[in-house]
Amino acid sequence: MKKIYVLLAALVIAGVAVAATAQKNTPAKTQAKPKAEMIVVESDDYAAGKEDELLTQGLGQFLEAEPEVKRISVSQVTNDPKLKGLDYSFLPLYLIKKTKAIRAKMEQPLQYGAAQETDDFIVLAHQTRQGVYNNKPAKPGVMELFVMSQCPYGVRAEDFIIQAKKNGTFPKDKTVRVRYIVNYTADRGFDSLHGSGEWEENVRQLLIAKYYPEQFWKYLEIRNKDYRSSRWDKAMEEAGINVKKIMKKFDSEGLELLKEEAKYAKEFGVSASPTLLWEGKVQVGLDTASQIPGFEFFNPNAASGVPAAPSGSC
Repeated sequence: MKKIYVLLAALVIAGVAVAATAQKNTPAKTQAKPKAEMIVVESDDYAAGKEDELLTQGLGQFLEAEPEVKRISVSQVTNDPKLKGLDYSFLPLYLIKKTKAIRAKMEQPLQYGAAQETDDFIVLAHQTRQGVYNNKPAKPGVMELFVMSQCPYGVRAEDFIIQAKKNGTFPKDKTVRVRYIVNYTADRGFDSLHGSGEWEENVRQLLIAKYYPEQFWKYLEIRNKDYRSSRWDKAMEEAGINVKKIMKKFDSEGLELLKEEAKYAKEFGVSASPTLLWEGKVQVGLDTASQIPGFEFFNPNAASGVPAAPSGSC
């Protein structure tokens, strides 16, 4: 989903740039912008599934129109026959009323799969920075952190957790699980953004989490200081982990565990490190996660002992 989102974001930015150039080179005129009628279908339960105002503004710029937004709850969609049959698995869902002008503007996003269309609407699915998986079962009190094990931003998110555990500020009534972002196909095997060393490290960490759960975060604390080093065995030994036991399971159980991770990340459309999934339903970034009671330590301004890192994701 990341590629689709980046495509649409680039188009929105391009629209802003074009509009700014046009305004600069065209004599000022008092002319009202056309309207872009939008329906934003929102979650009943979670704030993360509400309208993304930045996306709304960006779409207005891109379409060179004034957004006219109607926000409705997903529980209300059955009241409108035009809204039946759409995919509401991820919220918010953006529906832009289709006109000839808007259809022409959205030609490229439609061509590249960043948008879909019905007889009445241009449909923008899973395009927001955060949102809610509407049909997924809830996992109360569970935070899942999707990372690439050699991504500096993912590593830093792990370091926030490590520091909170050391400080005694990690909530006792909540749990956190590290998940891994990797691609897998039967014909090509595993593919990871930072190379084979990354997915191999994913396997080792999965096995450590299963067989040495008490040492898992200690291992990450040591390993993350030099996460691209080839001396992962030294980090294991220092954390009190039996290297031979882990490596004996690498080619069998370890690879199967990583296949499950690839399937799980694909199921949620996760491709950016770090991505957080709260209670199995709510996709958030670090900023929003820090607003969830107990996870305030994700706020970089409140954190201590965690090295600074540039904002962004892998």
